[in-house]
Amino acid sequence: MSAPLYPNGFLSENAGLAIAVILGIAFGFFLERGGLGSARKLAAQFYLTDMTVFKVMFTAIITAMLGLFWLSWLGILDLAQVHVLPTYLVPQAVGGLIFGAGFMMGGYCPGTSCVAASIGRRDGYVHLLGMIAGIFLFGEVFPFLRQFYNSTSLGPITLPQILGVSPNVAMFLIVAAAIAGFSLATKVERWAEHRGFPSSKGNLSTHP
Repeated sequence: MSAPLYPNGFLSENAGLAIAVILGIAFGFFLERGGLGSARKLAAQFYLTDMTVFKVMFTAIITAMLGLFWLSWLGILDLAQVHVLPTYLVPQAVGGLIFGAGFMMGGYCPGTSCVAASIGRRDGYVHLLGMIAGIFLFGEVFPFLRQFYNSTSLGPITLPQILGVSPNVAMFLIVAAAIAGFSLATKVERWAEHRGFPSSKGNLSTHP
């Protein structure tokens, strides 16, 4: 048996959807257990007093990367069949800025707003409704944005291609960056807390 399972016919469409639901619930559970269902904790990232978001997401990236590498090395996963999303440089940069601004102002991203809503946080409901409204609005205005949306296409590029190194070297650099990043993040947290920056312990102006 060789993964990906669905393209190779080892999973039906319904089974694939069922697994996606189970994985989504598990992902939400671990986000909540990591404290990422709280806008206070998420917003503290921008005040440098709680770098949990950085640590959790970087850990997820490293885990996925090493998992893909070892599964490929063992012959379980065919990396050539793993879909890499194409890069549209300017549209995605603009989208990132809008996303970041919303994250900073509201304290939630799409995933964490769903987690917050699922555990009964009122601000989570507000953000979830705003996200759904935004999806419908984007669908309505998309014909006017189509040309911009498809502009500056670079195709499916990867970090090894950008750096001009082998995948193994790129993987080593990312792991090294993660180790250094975790150490630096801890020092930044201590520095910011020592200077009285707003933290996730209760002195942020976000909703509980």
